[in-house]
Amino acid sequence: MNGVRLAFSWLTVLPVRGPETVDRGVAARAIRVAPVVGVLLGVGAAAVMWVLTTAGMGGTLAGFVTVALLALATRGMHLDGLADTMDGLGCYGPPERAREVMKSGGVGAFGAAALVFAVAIQGLSFGALADAGRWPAIVLAVAAGRVAVVLACMLPVEAAPGSGFGVLVANTQPMPIALAWAIPLLGLAALAIPRYYSLGPIAVAAGLIAALVAARHCVRRFGGLNGDILGAALELTVTLTAAIATLTP
Repeated sequence: MNGVRLAFSWLTVLPVRGPETVDRGVAARAIRVAPVVGVLLGVGAAAVMWVLTTAGMGGTLAGFVTVALLALATRGMHLDGLADTMDGLGCYGPPERAREVMKSGGVGAFGAAALVFAVAIQGLSFGALADAGRWPAIVLAVAAGRVAVVLACMLPVEAAPGSGFGVLVANTQPMPIALAWAIPLLGLAALAIPRYYSLGPIAVAAGLIAALVAARHCVRRFGGLNGDILGAALELTVTLTAAIATLTP
């Protein structure tokens, strides 16, 4: 249960008290159950979209409100990770310089642009999915982002120097655990979009693959894995999955 408590205390603003001592074992279990948190957040997001649109709010505005509430529910740390990662990728110099930029606390041009695009695409996609009655696809996109975190922690890489979070979670997830989340998610995705049974798996696969490729590149650029990379992978997966799920083949 320490892993479950830690997952909710790390990944949400719920008043769940995590364990007093956190080592790699407890952190690994927390990452392992992160998709459970993602499903609950996804259900909450879909419920908010349904309530708002049923009350008469337009799908686009409801989508932006839902994205904002998701950011509040997760302390905005994943969006912060996305911004820091993009600023790090956008700077010149060795990995040490890139890590300094990421830790500076400010948001540069690359980070700001990434935030605008991510929030806009997610908000518009959630609105389009609600208008099309594809409520399960909203849950799917949010949950897929947390599965991407499990996959990123499966990569056989070291933690980035100076990354306390990276030290706890880097290379902690064995491949069977990662596949135990990814494969069922792909299977359930086939049921998320009625009449277009291949679209859900395509959306999830595209999001997860893009997140893994991006995470691998960031690890090489920054000299290891850190929490910002995981946040970026999560947001990239949610964005791509939600956007592709709006398509009508």
